[in-house]
Amino acid sequence: MESAGQFDYIIIGAGTAGCVLANRLTRDKDASVLLIEAGGKDDYVWIHIPVGYLHCIDNPRTDWLYRTEADPGLGGRSLLYPRGKVLGGSSSINGMIYMRGQSGDYERWADACGDDGWRWNAVLPLFRQSEDHHGGASEFHGAGGEWRVEKQRLSWKILDAFRDAAEQTGIPKVDDFNRGDNLGCGYFEVNQKRGIRWNTAKAFLKTAAARGNLTIMTGCHVEKLLIVHSELGPVCRGVQFTGGGTRYTADAARETILAAGAIGSPQLLQLSGIGPAGLLREHGIEPLADLPGVGGNLQDHLQLRMVFKVSGAPTLNILAGNLFGKMRIGLEYAMFRSGPMSMAPSQLGAFARSDPGQPAPNLEYHVQPLSLEKFGDPLHAFPAFTASVCNLRPTSRGHVRIGSADAYAPPKISPMYLNTPEDRKVAADALGLTRRIAAAPALARYKPEEYRPGLQYRTEEELARAAADIGTTIFHPVGTCKMGRADDATSVVDSELKVRGVTGLRVVDASIMPFITSGNTNSPTIMIAEKAAQMIHKAWS
Repeated sequence: MESAGQFDYIIIGAGTAGCVLANRLTRDKDASVLLIEAGGKDDYVWIHIPVGYLHCIDNPRTDWLYRTEADPGLGGRSLLYPRGKVLGGSSSINGMIYMRGQSGDYERWADACGDDGWRWNAVLPLFRQSEDHHGGASEFHGAGGEWRVEKQRLSWKILDAFRDAAEQTGIPKVDDFNRGDNLGCGYFEVNQKRGIRWNTAKAFLKTAAARGNLTIMTGCHVEKLLIVHSELGPVCRGVQFTGGGTRYTADAARETILAAGAIGSPQLLQLSGIGPAGLLREHGIEPLADLPGVGGNLQDHLQLRMVFKVSGAPTLNILAGNLFGKMRIGLEYAMFRSGPMSMAPSQLGAFARSDPGQPAPNLEYHVQPLSLEKFGDPLHAFPAFTASVCNLRPTSRGHVRIGSADAYAPPKISPMYLNTPEDRKVAADALGLTRRIAAAPALARYKPEEYRPGLQYRTEEELARAAADIGTTIFHPVGTCKMGRADDATSVVDSELKVRGVTGLRVVDASIMPFITSGNTNSPTIMIAEKAAQMIHKAWS
C-alpha cells in the first residue's frame, strides 16, 4: 500500500459540492487539498452539449449505473438511478435547471438543526455570491460569480400555449422562480454559457486546479475512511483508495470531507464502520460509531409523466423524426448554439398547489415538447407534449444500505415512493390538475388527447394506481446523512456538518438536507458547499 501523502484537507468526490469546496479551500495558499474522484475528466463531448445528457446517463463513462431495489410503491418496478461519476459529478449529466427552492425549505432546515444560520435570509447571500445571473446583480441575484445562469435559447408554441393554459387554471405567469416563492409558470433558467452546459468542473474546479496547493486524483475509488481510536473517541485520519491498480492511503492533518453525494456518502460511512450497528455487524463490519440515521431519510421527487397527443403544433417528435429534421437541428446548434440541441431536458416549469389547502406550492411541472415511453426510448411517431408533475415535499422515506462489505458492490437503494396515504393523494390530485390545465381554452386549438396514463383512470384510487404505474425518479435524491439536533437520534451531522461522534470528518453534499428542497437540488448543493467552506475556514483560521 503506497502513501499518497499528507494534506490539510481530503475531499472525497469531485462532484457538485466537491468542486466548490476545492475552489474555496485552496484560496488559503497555506492549505493543501487532495481531491479524489472515482470517475474521469469531463472531456467527453456529450457532457458539454446540453442535449448530451441522453448519452451521459446510463453510460459507464459518466454514470455510476445504479438501479433501485424493486419498489413496492411502484408495483415492484426497479428504476434507473443516475448519479454522476466524472469531474463535476451530477452537474455534468443533470438537467441544468437553476433552482433554489422556497424560503420555507430553509426555515424548516433551521428549525430541524437549531441553527438560524440555515434560514433563507442567511443562505440567500451564499446563493448570490457564487452566481453570475444573466440579469445582473439585484436583491435576489448575483453577478460575477462562477455559477452562470442564463435564459434558454429556444421557445415552442405548444409550451407557450401550456403556459397560457396554466394561467387560465390559476397558475400565474412568472419570469423568476428564485425569489423565495416559486408559485407560477415560466421557462426555466439554466446553468449554461452561450448554449453550452456549465458544470461545476468548469465553474469552480478549473480555477482551483491552476493553484499549486490542489492535487486532483481521478479514476480513484475510495474503499474506506481511516478511523483510529483516541481518548475523545473515533477520529478520521484519512482515506484508503485504489487507482491505476495501486492501493493508496492519504492522511488528513485537519479534516476529511465526504462529498460523495446522497448515495455514495452513506455507503462509504457504512463501509467504514459508521452507521446502524446492526446493519454493520450483519456484513462483518465493526461498528465504530453507531449512527442509526446513516442511509435513512432518503427523499426524492417522483415525477408523473403525462403525455398528450396534439394536432397542429410542431413538436420535437416530428421535427426529429427524419434525417432532414435532424440535420436542421444539428446545423442550428453548430451555427447559433440554439435550438433543440441546446435544450435542457425540461424547458417550461410551473409550481402550483395540489389543493387549495396547501400552505405553499407543493407541485413542480417539467413540460417538454416531446414524448417517449421511457427514458432512453425513441420519440413517439406522433406529435405530443409531456407534462411531468412531482410532489415537492413527499412524506415517504426510503434508505440506502450496503449489501456487503465489498467497497465495489453497489449499495441497495430503496426510495419507497408513494409509501404514505398523503403522497398517494397528492399524486392523484396532481394528475387531476394536469388534466384541468390540458382542458383549458388556451390549448383547445391543439386538441390535446391524453395518451398516458389514459382516461380510464378516474377515481382518486385509480389515479393513485396510475401514479404507481407511470412514476419515475426525477433524479433528486437527498437526506441520507441528515443534519439535525443533538437530541435527534436519526441525525448524522450537526449544523456545522460534522459527523456526530467522529472527530475530523464532515459530510458536505445533498445528503445532509433534513428535508428535500421544493425544486431541483443541484444549486442548493452548491450553497451547502459554500456555507461549509466558510465554516471550515473559520474553524482553522
